[in-house]
Amino acid sequence: MKQSSAEENPLLEYVRNNPGRLIDKWVHYFDIYHRYLARFRGHAVTLVEFGVLHGGSLQMWKHYLGPQARIVGVDINPLCLSLAEEQVAIRIGDQGDRSFLRRLAEEVGQIDIVIEDGGHHMGQQIATFEELFYRMSEDGIYFTEDMHTSYWARYGGGVHRPGTFVEYAKALIDRIHAWHTEDPDALSVDDFTLQTAGLHFYDSVLVIERRPVEPPQRIKTGTPSFPQKGL
Repeated sequence: MKQSSAEENPLLEYVRNNPGRLIDKWVHYFDIYHRYLARFRGHAVTLVEFGVLHGGSLQMWKHYLGPQARIVGVDINPLCLSLAEEQVAIRIGDQGDRSFLRRLAEEVGQIDIVIEDGGHHMGQQIATFEELFYRMSEDGIYFTEDMHTSYWARYGGGVHRPGTFVEYAKALIDRIHAWHTEDPDALSVDDFTLQTAGLHFYDSVLVIERRPVEPPQRIKTGTPSFPQKGL
């Protein structure tokens, strides 16, 4: 696939000509963002980003999504409060604190987009997903970024180490396939199965599409050309 140029991707164009505060992202993220977020542009949507840093990405989302968008930045550093501006609110708290996450969800209301680019520790990533995903709008989109920390010991990671977000995410693959299990005691349809249309894994990023899902249906049409076995 052809790599998007700045002219084709307004996010890249903005970043490469950044008129505002510091932005620090991996370059390949911008194609991923644009692929899943383009449909939200120009609409009244709420985006919550964990990890404010210097506030540059919050300004980027505001520019990209348009004047109807509401942007909420979440960080543990109280200095970030000074970065609030029109359309951009700042909330201070620890994303590893589930009670804080629940209060945040209640305060913000319907969330359409989550960009989880916060502390990158395993407990933070898992808690944020579990507390916010099911509180999002039915057609929301959830990004967990910088998943490579699942392989770094200083963040609680390690290759195949139990409890990392990567290992947690691998189990999500099983859960979207729960319709097909022959052992319902080991794997059964749950809320995640019913509310998740897709999981998309990229280098360091997991994109989760939230949408009500019906049991999969199979269709066969046409005339067989020869006898078939199996599926």
